[in-house]
Amino acid sequence: MSTVTTIQPAPARLPRPASPTGAQVLLLQALRGYPAVSLLMNTTSAAVMTAPDAANLRRLVRQATRRLGGETLPEATEVLRALARLAAQAAAGPTSQALAIYAGPGTAQVVHLPVEVHERVVIDPTFATRDLVRALHRTPRHVVLVLTSREARVFHGVGETLRPAPGKAFPLRNPRQRAHDPARPGLADADHTTFLRRVDRALAVHLRLHPAPVVVVGSDRLLAGYAALTRLPRIAGTITANIGSHPLTVLAQRIRPVMVTYLRGRQDEALGLLDRRTGGKRAVSGMQSCWLAARHEPVEMLAVEEGLFYPARLGQDGDLLMPAADVEHPEVLDDAVDELIELVLRRGGWVALVEDGALAAHDRVALTVRPLR
Repeated sequence: MSTVTTIQPAPARLPRPASPTGAQVLLLQALRGYPAVSLLMNTTSAAVMTAPDAANLRRLVRQATRRLGGETLPEATEVLRALARLAAQAAAGPTSQALAIYAGPGTAQVVHLPVEVHERVVIDPTFATRDLVRALHRTPRHVVLVLTSREARVFHGVGETLRPAPGKAFPLRNPRQRAHDPARPGLADADHTTFLRRVDRALAVHLRLHPAPVVVVGSDRLLAGYAALTRLPRIAGTITANIGSHPLTVLAQRIRPVMVTYLRGRQDEALGLLDRRTGGKRAVSGMQSCWLAARHEPVEMLAVEEGLFYPARLGQDGDLLMPAADVEHPEVLDDAVDELIELVLRRGGWVALVEDGALAAHDRVALTVRPLR
């Protein structure tokens, strides 16, 4: 029997900048145009950026200025002005674990990240969004179903933030909540089952519009009843808790380890798929082979170690990817892994960022191809 936890109000916390959204990442990935400057750095969570972090930010801005200063491009001046403006904006505001600044022709964005990054300045025709993709994988958007005998509520979660779900389907009230009648013990159970079926149908409709893994919260009895009848394809986990009318901050903290376990399963799923496709000769390994396959084959899944960075030059036809040591040269892609991730996502594949060492047998990166029908 699980221990029931009553959610209590949480102590005041520092303001937490919003994490990147999937739509924001897709927009940044779609933008093209040189010079696209990506500045990524780790920060300390604070209400206002700390002095050491501000000094580090100024250092990275100077690095970008030095690299672009030698290029005779009319766009460079505009981009550097935008970069300076965004840096000043970021330095005056709250911080989380990391910061990404994107400045390019017609584009200027500051993004706060809930994961640590490899600090760098990238100047390419596209933005470096790998850390944004990783943040989405590490803190994926999820749906939280909170069950009580009286009602069902649904929240959308990202990181440690929970907000009521959009739409009018929830909260869903239980119109036939009965007190226990010793003479007719089955009535209350039948009412609960009917209510839970209504909840499951309504949630299935909601998930078609807002697909995401689901965490279900409620008493042991309600969790068991819901598990016995739900038709949802993926439930990330369950939490036994009495919510009451208290704030949801403590619940959001309890969801974090549930999602970590869920994501670990996603890594196992990716590695299992890779093993099956390798046996069926539907997988390639190494950056050059993955790049070529991603351009011309029906991509399915890209698995890449989180710590892999690959500066490279592209051949004239775009198919040949050659490693490069002179990272700051304008013709060198600072990190072809970012480009590969964006290419796979654009072509309808999915990406699994796995722990370093998990793909040692595949030269740290592998791509699977959809089976022939």
